[in-house]
Amino acid sequence: MSDSTQAESGAASVTPGSVVMLSGDLMFSSRVKAAAERAGLGFRISGSLPENETESIRYVILDLSTRSGLIDEIASQCTQRCPQAILIAYGPHVHVDKLNRARAASIPTVMTNGQFDSQLSSLFDSN
Repeated sequence: MSDSTQAESGAASVTPGSVVMLSGDLMFSSRVKAAAERAGLGFRISGSLPENETESIRYVILDLSTRSGLIDEIASQCTQRCPQAILIAYGPHVHVDKLNRARAASIPTVMTNGQFDSQLSSLFDSN
């Protein structure tokens, strides 16, 4: 495990300029990690938003396929813990209800898996 990556159970703090991905999909998260690291950002995959040391989080990415239970609370958690972070949710285009719930929950950017995947190579370019 690299210094810029923290496992879900890791106790170390989030690396400055970090991406926190809330997901249970280890395969796709490796692609997000690679994109984040290419942009000079740290990466952490987790099941929940960290409680503290969140001032360095630049992006919070919510996988609606595996962490849809966070939809209703993630926007307010980000506002409280890491207001500087860009919050993004993505999920399968066939999960219309989850995508709509995410939009209704004030998540600023909601994308389908295809949209997220196609933007991944440049998503962190403006970090």
